[in-house]
Amino acid sequence: MAEQHSSKGIMWATIIVAIVLIAIIYPLTVKQSTSAADAAGSNDSADVRIQPVAKFELAKAAPAAAAGPKDGPTVFNSVCGACHNTGAAGAPKVDDKAAWAPRVGQGKDALYKSAIAGKGAMPPKGGAADLSDDEIKGAVDYILTKVK
Repeated sequence: MAEQHSSKGIMWATIIVAIVLIAIIYPLTVKQSTSAADAAGSNDSADVRIQPVAKFELAKAAPAAAAGPKDGPTVFNSVCGACHNTGAAGAPKVDDKAAWAPRVGQGKDALYKSAIAGKGAMPPKGGAADLSDDEIKGAVDYILTKVK
């Protein structure tokens, strides 16, 4: 009879331990409804969970306000100076009078033509196709004042 009591005691102890463990583990495993899907009020939580973290849009830059034609120094500093201040792609530096001497010797019209149509590695109008011929001529005149 002593064996029956010990077996029953072990059985009840095991049942009680199992109930205690279930009482502890069950609340930890039940999902609490605080997800982004529930916050958004969506029935399909997968749509909310797979949304991108950020969004961006590529758009053309708005054209600058037409404040009239640009003067020579402005055109030089915004377009021409990128190469003619550093000597990039073989461009003669604006402060190198020896490099400019043969070009100045050809005359203004030849320099205008080269600047407008492009020459060597320099694209037409220095890559700024939106500039007018008069604005390019103003930049050439500005360079000539620096190299003479």
